[in-house]
Amino acid sequence: MAAHRSTLGRITAVTTIAALVGTAAPGTAAAAPPTPKSPTAVGYLGAVSSIDADATAIGTKILREGGNAVDAAVATAAALGVTDPFSAGFGGGGFFVYYDARTGKVHTLDGRETAPSTANENLFVENGKAIPFPEAVTSGLGVGVPGTPATWDEALRKWGTRSLAKAVKPAELLARKGFTVDQTFTTQIANNAARFSAFPSTRSLYLPGGAPPAVGTTFKNPDLAGTYAQLAAKGTDVLYRGPIGADVVDTVRKPPVDPASTLNVRPGDMTAADLAKYRVVERKPTKTRYRGLDVYGMPAPSSGGLTVGEALNILENTKLSKLEEKADYLHYFLESTRYAFADRNRWIGDPAFVDVPAKELISQKFADSRACLIDPAKAGTSPVAPADPREHTPCVAGTNAAPTPYEGENTTHLTVADRWGNVVAYTLTIEQEGGSGIVVPGRGFLLNNELTDFSFTPVTPGVPDPNLPGPAKRPRSSMAPTIVLDHGKAFLAVGSPGGASIITTVLQILTGRIDRGLKLADAIAEPRASQRNSASAQVEQAFLEQIEVLKALKAKGQGFSATPAEIGAATGVERLRDGRWLAAAEPTRRGGGSAAVVLPWPPR
Repeated sequence: MAAHRSTLGRITAVTTIAALVGTAAPGTAAAAPPTPKSPTAVGYLGAVSSIDADATAIGTKILREGGNAVDAAVATAAALGVTDPFSAGFGGGGFFVYYDARTGKVHTLDGRETAPSTANENLFVENGKAIPFPEAVTSGLGVGVPGTPATWDEALRKWGTRSLAKAVKPAELLARKGFTVDQTFTTQIANNAARFSAFPSTRSLYLPGGAPPAVGTTFKNPDLAGTYAQLAAKGTDVLYRGPIGADVVDTVRKPPVDPASTLNVRPGDMTAADLAKYRVVERKPTKTRYRGLDVYGMPAPSSGGLTVGEALNILENTKLSKLEEKADYLHYFLESTRYAFADRNRWIGDPAFVDVPAKELISQKFADSRACLIDPAKAGTSPVAPADPREHTPCVAGTNAAPTPYEGENTTHLTVADRWGNVVAYTLTIEQEGGSGIVVPGRGFLLNNELTDFSFTPVTPGVPDPNLPGPAKRPRSSMAPTIVLDHGKAFLAVGSPGGASIITTVLQILTGRIDRGLKLADAIAEPRASQRNSASAQVEQAFLEQIEVLKALKAKGQGFSATPAEIGAATGVERLRDGRWLAAAEPTRRGGGSAAVVLPWPPR
């Protein structure tokens, strides 16, 4: 979401950026040159790909010192909490997918945030109406119980070789010593200056002297270093049963807003008991067979694995590799997600609260019944209606259309492989760019606004919505960390930020690599389109510049709307036939990503 620190926010005025970007804060000093980065790397003994060069370097060092993929993934994630704090960190959550080369099995951890025990379906409703979305974002009301620290601890306990203390130590040092500020970091603060200014704790950290840190200076976060040090010394109890948790609860229930601010900052209802009850859940991954490969993903409450899986099964009906025209491939790609999103919106939610027909959603039989609705010469008319995967009628559209609600786009993804062949795909987030906008005083991290991923009111009136808020419920996500196996061995892993567009981004990369034969780096770099059951697909400007392709797609009735920002910021790794690892990241999106291997080969 140069490194991705996330998608540019929606609440920025150009005048604000012009006024704030590039002004050095008092007391800042020129920094050493930033850590170099490359969007691709090939070699042996393991690979790391993230959006940030410092984080990738930390993960690669862990691998070089003998750590495994899980150790390196946690260390990289902790470092992203320092350098990419507006996308992910200690105050957020995420989904962790792990391939164990020794057993050949794929495991997942659900570290999604949960709602307070007092939450009900009217959490975001006042006087019979949904409250304004921006007011839900910047509030204590939208903050879920963080799951990230517990995810790190659980992953290391189950599959790692290092302690939590050792895994987070490099990030602690990075926060203490500082890193070189890039343009993305500075711009993101400027994007959020209005709401960051409303909280003294956030303002003092990110707007010292009233302006963002200047590009090229060193940014330090001693409070976050202290948080990591306490996590290392005493474990996750410091959050879930200890002093950091007490500060989180105080911040949520009494948001530390400047009395002079005009923002309407609602309090939340999180308690110490909510923190103490939090648990990471190990879940059975989704599995889809596609072109002879096994594609594993994250199950509900994420919709990522199920929706990517359904779309792949729909596309299994068409030999995409045989299509001569790129427009024909893109047409089927767009139509597959048009129908898959309709089904996602109707059926997927927290499985502890709703009966998710997961097995049926990713059955080939159900996908076939949806695939035959696709006209190769004509686009569907959105919003298309969902079908019941348990009682579907082949080639018959359902009733009651299910449009896709908005979902925050600012997340981060990392991908790691080690010398033993283990692989991690890990997507983590604090939701909006800058999360809730509230830094916990004295702790140095932003709180999430993850509960705004719930439907505020039913998406389709009169039709059950599986994603309404509830007590201790986990909001639906689109995060789609994905691992692909070939005959039981790791082939590739990929993931991306981007809210609901994560699903389409991952699908486009998978089909680009598997069906079109693109190199992984080229599949990541392709101009992106995201059809989520809307009248027009969201597309990047580069997509619109494919003149002949666009003309052919429009002739089929496909509609497009350009987005001012990029779609996604993917990372991936692939095991090459000769045994080397290829790490790939974005070449340009969000300033470009950072890929590295332990032993580059051929040597540089």
